[in-house]
Amino acid sequence: MSAPSEVPDRPVALVVRIAAMQPFTIHTGRFIALDRANIDTDAIIPARFLKKIERTGFGELLFMDLRRRDGQLDPAFPLNRPEAAEASILVARQNFGCGSSREHAVWAIQQAGFRAVVAPRVGDTPAFADIFRTNSYKNGLLPVEVSEPFARRLLAAGTGQLTIDLNQQRLTAHLPDGDFAEPFSIPEGTRRMLLEGLDEIGLTLRHEADIAAYEARHPDLAPVESPAP
Repeated sequence: MSAPSEVPDRPVALVVRIAAMQPFTIHTGRFIALDRANIDTDAIIPARFLKKIERTGFGELLFMDLRRRDGQLDPAFPLNRPEAAEASILVARQNFGCGSSREHAVWAIQQAGFRAVVAPRVGDTPAFADIFRTNSYKNGLLPVEVSEPFARRLLAAGTGQLTIDLNQQRLTAHLPDGDFAEPFSIPEGTRRMLLEGLDEIGLTLRHEADIAAYEARHPDLAPVESPAP
């Protein structure tokens, strides 16, 4: 299915910025708030776009069915508003990324220019669905779980500046009524990989010389080609 025919008038906030996985240390950027809970992966990237065979071009499809009403961009949708331009942090409510497993959801968020998603844990409901959180880590998108009071202040503001310090695992909001901060945590191994911009393949390739040396010492373990019939 050809996606561009559905997006002739992309909103300014959804300019596609595609980049390779990069280190995440300290990021300060504008946030835009999407005041919804239980945003599932089909809302993030509708299933009809999963037929694309390329890994690019998903940013302009982000929240496609939420962004439009009667075939036109809905000016009331937060990501269609002018203040969403150049936003690099998305703020939402709990259970973000629930529903079916699709790595495309993370790709769409990243390719729309977002480096992090911030959401709260509410009671026993986590900020993020487990599979979405894992897919985010593996692709360099940082999911930040915060307290409900912290999230409420961001959602009430709608937009503003946030600083995410992954070294210190600290999130600071910069709003007109002042700054406020809160710690967050992610698994230490994952934090190190994000800080260095490594996915699992990149981490493995750091040991390429050792792997080659081991293979040289154990030629009997090398794959054997079977003769053609």
